[in-house]
Amino acid sequence: MFHKDSEDEARFRTEVRDWVEANLPHSLRHRVLRPNMDELRPWHRLLYRRGWVAPHWPKEYGGMGASVREQVILAEELAKAGAPQLSPLGLTFLASALMAFGTEAQKEAYLPGILSGDTVWVQGYSEPNSGSDLASLITRAVPDGDDFVVNGQKIWTTRAVWADRIFALVRTDPDAKPKQAGISFLLIDAKSPGVTIRGIQSIAGDDELATVFFDDVRVPQANLVGPLNGGWKVANHVLGFERITSADPYRCFALLERVKNVARSAGALNDAAFRDRLVKVEIDVLCHAAIFNHAIESIAAGKVLGPESSIIMLVGTETLQALSDLLLEAAGEEAASTQPFETSEGPVEVATTFLFNRHATIYGGTNEIQRNVIATRVLGLPR
Repeated sequence: MFHKDSEDEARFRTEVRDWVEANLPHSLRHRVLRPNMDELRPWHRLLYRRGWVAPHWPKEYGGMGASVREQVILAEELAKAGAPQLSPLGLTFLASALMAFGTEAQKEAYLPGILSGDTVWVQGYSEPNSGSDLASLITRAVPDGDDFVVNGQKIWTTRAVWADRIFALVRTDPDAKPKQAGISFLLIDAKSPGVTIRGIQSIAGDDELATVFFDDVRVPQANLVGPLNGGWKVANHVLGFERITSADPYRCFALLERVKNVARSAGALNDAAFRDRLVKVEIDVLCHAAIFNHAIESIAAGKVLGPESSIIMLVGTETLQALSDLLLEAAGEEAASTQPFETSEGPVEVATTFLFNRHATIYGGTNEIQRNVIATRVLGLPR
């Protein structure tokens, strides 16, 4: 919308669109809740065989080595087709950390399994008393011979019920000042003795979240990514990707179309007040897309996004929730039904969409925290 495709980009867009239409299973299209790993893995492998599973990875690691614009085109066409998002936990978050901070042995051991989808990685950051204030985490990793012994608990761990491995932040120096200075980034085998994973069902009805307990779990010191007590720098590298990934505009555009479909079928578009609210939200979606496009242009120019990524997450997640609210309003008296709302363009899951998007302003750091980041680190206001 804010960029005109070149001839080569237009050809690539057509290639992607035709391939996705021919290969994406109808059972996976336009799902509100994320498919479980048994459903998602075949689609991951189709993209892997096509060479499109990691467009942002350099070719030296098996990726596509795509330009930023090619990455955007691929993401746009997948979203338009209703394809499920592949988990960014391994493909983006951990992979970027390994490429930037990992040893050659770690890259060789872990990147191929991430790329092929054979290894499911999850992120062990939040704890019962350390969510947005991540630096207060207390899960301990104590050196013992060639290992660390890990004890503690992580919570709200996405996809942990299917995890093969966990990349976690652990405290390796409890006396460090500031507290960020005593944190390390560690790779943990989820099947290790002492690891217990208990699922948590969300209000939307999915069960992909979990609590993870570590009881005297032995982890080789060779699994340390970056220097000892240097995990905060690795974590901040990952969080920048998380904020961008969790707030891309493609989901907003897709949800906007579903709002319009429901509003047409339910008659809400006949209400002038509803149309006013719809126009306002549509303008917000366009503004979000413009901000995101500016970030993409900056990345394409070689700039590394820092705390300004919080602006994108803040705008994107709040716009997503505003669309979810409007979807409920459009459906009227049928909004609370767990059954899909039938429209001329196909069924739309109204209540499930609303409930699923309630957590958008929490994961990756609450929006209150994002506002603090913007105030202090972008605008330079006093703490």
